[in-house]
Amino acid sequence: MSDSRELWIIDLGLIDYDEAHRFQRAAARLRIRGDIAQDLLILCEHPRVVTTGRATKAGNLLASAEILAEQNVLLRDVERGGDVTVHEPGQLVGYPIIDLKRHHQDLHWYLRQIEESLIVALGEWSLDTSRRAGQTGVWIADRKLASIGVHARDWVTSHGFALNAHNDLQTFNWIVPCGIAGVTMTSVERECTAIGVIPPNAPQLRDSVARAFSGVFALSARTASPDVPRTVHAEMLEMASNAR
Repeated sequence: MSDSRELWIIDLGLIDYDEAHRFQRAAARLRIRGDIAQDLLILCEHPRVVTTGRATKAGNLLASAEILAEQNVLLRDVERGGDVTVHEPGQLVGYPIIDLKRHHQDLHWYLRQIEESLIVALGEWSLDTSRRAGQTGVWIADRKLASIGVHARDWVTSHGFALNAHNDLQTFNWIVPCGIAGVTMTSVERECTAIGVIPPNAPQLRDSVARAFSGVFALSARTASPDVPRTVHAEMLEMASNAR
């Protein structure tokens, strides 16, 4: 195995939220144990799901679990930070499994690095995005493009970001996104179209995000296959399966 500092890119495609959750938790455990020697960036998209985090406030979920179920929207309470958010098809979701002991043991620094990675990636498509003081995420003017909520154990991260790419944003009607009243959610497709730029397709956007993450974290990007040892990939799948 290479001694270089790498970022292994694992693309799970469209995957059930619960399965991806088990997968990333298994990956984080392997990273903590040292069985995975490099940092990971797991990319995927999910069927419609609303997730609540540790900072979710009463009233920010606008629909009951029963109403969401009638609309074929899952509801999951998870261990990440942040308030309520949404995943839906067409959104690019990223779960970085990063050992901050190799970088900087500061979660605020880490959140800014995620924001910077997305800002750099979106800059490839002429989108002038930015941060907003006191509100974690990525914005374009007063519209929000990406939500971020993370978890860490033994300084190894999990959970991550949700970047609105080609999704129709309808699922956001069931929540107060990230607890920000009156916020306007937008997408890469909408913002590119507004400035006369052809929006990136899903593979192009994934590549931009992978490049940006590897650059911002000063890592060498490698795709999951064939560069990531298949035994490691298989063990994560096995651990995820056994956790059901």
